[in-house]
Amino acid sequence: MLIRLSQAQLNLLETCPRKFQQVYLDQLGTPIASEQQDQMNWGSRFHLLMQQRELGLPLLTDTTDPLLQNSVDAFIQAAPELFQQQAVFRQSEHRRTLELEGYLLTVVYDLLILNPQQAQILDWKTYPLPQNQRWLAESWQTRLYPFVLAETSDYSPEDISITYWFVRATQSASETSDSEISDSERSNLKTSETKLQPQSLRFNYSTSQHQAIRSKLGGLLDQLTAWLKDYQAGTPFPQVEAAEDQCGFCTFDVRCQRHQPETPVSEELLTLAEIQEVAL
Repeated sequence: MLIRLSQAQLNLLETCPRKFQQVYLDQLGTPIASEQQDQMNWGSRFHLLMQQRELGLPLLTDTTDPLLQNSVDAFIQAAPELFQQQAVFRQSEHRRTLELEGYLLTVVYDLLILNPQQAQILDWKTYPLPQNQRWLAESWQTRLYPFVLAETSDYSPEDISITYWFVRATQSASETSDSEISDSERSNLKTSETKLQPQSLRFNYSTSQHQAIRSKLGGLLDQLTAWLKDYQAGTPFPQVEAAEDQCGFCTFDVRCQRHQPETPVSEELLTLAEIQEVAL
């Protein structure tokens, strides 16, 4: 049976193989902080509203949450051409899979717009535009989503782009709800509660990137295959180096004997980087 891998799993596997083992193989975890759960729910509702709009259905909004409606309205006003654009193919929550080296790489595009010479991948983010955008550029979502589309379509890499829209009308850094954001990465986000206008960040794709990602994926999947074989024989996945300073934000720092006494208890809760995105 082929193992499915998402961008969140690849991010975690590359960050710390041992945490990947504990979350996805051992299925260990701790309760999610209530504030994080609330923001995850908010993000899921926003995605559902955008999907309803794309399908031409009435928007079933919650009148007790004006922020949700304000965020949808502000997004539509900020990018009207996005919602009026004609396309050969256009679909919300579009899922694709690619078999590679014995694994099924799975992606879900919040919106996919295909035209003869252009393929646009769009993704809704319910946290502010990061001040330091490098970690998003290097995330597996930014790399995997165009890669899978190029491999499963006739589009050349140069025809493909991925655009993130940061859509929440107000936000603080502690309220991030997307699954690929860890506590350590929240330091890149704005920390004050402010009114925000929707902003976008676009990454164009290229043949050189495609080749580099194929090589990077091949190496990572080869490592995963070897680690799985060792795991079945009783050897755990390797730990991240302590010098990389990841353990202070990890759920399993005590289990891995990396616990620092000064680490706040709140940071020992399950981080959002360890939680799969919810596919609608």
